[in-house]
Amino acid sequence: MAVTIRDVAKAAGVSASTVSRAFSNSELVDPRTRELVLRAAEQLGYLPNRAARGLITGRTGNLGLIVPDLANPFFPEVVKGIQARAREADYSVFLSDTDEDPSAELGLVKALAKQVDGIILCSPRMSADDMREAADCSTLVVVNRRGSNIPAITIDNVDGMRQAVAHLAALGHRRIGYVAGPRSSWSNRERQRGVRTAVAAEDAELVEIGNVPPQFEGGVAAADLVIAADVTAVIAYNDLIALGLLTRLAARGVDVPGELSVVGIDDIPMSAMFSPALTTVSIPKAQCGRAAVELLLQQLATPGVRASSRREVPAQLLVRDTTAVALPTGRGAH
Repeated sequence: MAVTIRDVAKAAGVSASTVSRAFSNSELVDPRTRELVLRAAEQLGYLPNRAARGLITGRTGNLGLIVPDLANPFFPEVVKGIQARAREADYSVFLSDTDEDPSAELGLVKALAKQVDGIILCSPRMSADDMREAADCSTLVVVNRRGSNIPAITIDNVDGMRQAVAHLAALGHRRIGYVAGPRSSWSNRERQRGVRTAVAAEDAELVEIGNVPPQFEGGVAAADLVIAADVTAVIAYNDLIALGLLTRLAARGVDVPGELSVVGIDDIPMSAMFSPALTTVSIPKAQCGRAAVELLLQQLATPGVRASSRREVPAQLLVRDTTAVALPTGRGAH
């Protein structure tokens, strides 16, 4: 049987109305009486609502989540993983979208810090100095970025690029393009580092193109530059850019993968639905979200101690229909 307000009143030796005031208008109750009520409620397991739990534990029962672009299909799967794990821990999640505006991130952290117990930052674009300031405002965990001694969930982008380049090299591609994402993106810098290292290891040639917005339109805009670069294969910063490339390449009459192989990164749902289906480096997005909540809960369990820890999740190449053997004498040969 559920514990009622009358049960708490009886255990504390006060009236039911005093219990109600202790939770809703605590300034009207003598501090010693309020302590008796809160202790009795905790012992009996009486939690009328989240606000009451906050009075007892000093916690809000809320987590903050900030993403750069909720319209990007990469992030909803991360959000679902975060929400699922938070729900298991009896936390609610407050979600904010910066619309790819790095200058908005720190302000959102400061605003959310007053309403939540901790904040998860997904792919933040803010400077290192702003990250440090954000960490002083609230307990933080970062997804898809490393630095500033803040606990983080990162993706093994370097190995993902190694897999993609090795696949293309095995198909005979010796001149490979990389369409870069935002300069402020940590994952873009990691992917650039990975693709440079991998291409050099294969004794191939790399042509870097961009930076472009991490959206479908960015890929459409980059496609003509890819064609002009005379590469036989191209790796895009993410799947949205890759899908934009495929659309513009089709409009230009470039056969994929016959004349040009294309690889994306992220494995968003549309990448498998497109025709031809996109070869991509898959990121375990929901796993990243769940791991971020786990790490944040660990931080909250040790208040006042900012643990420096990082978990890296693997990336995995998925070979589909946009990669094929390179033409013997270049992209335009028949």
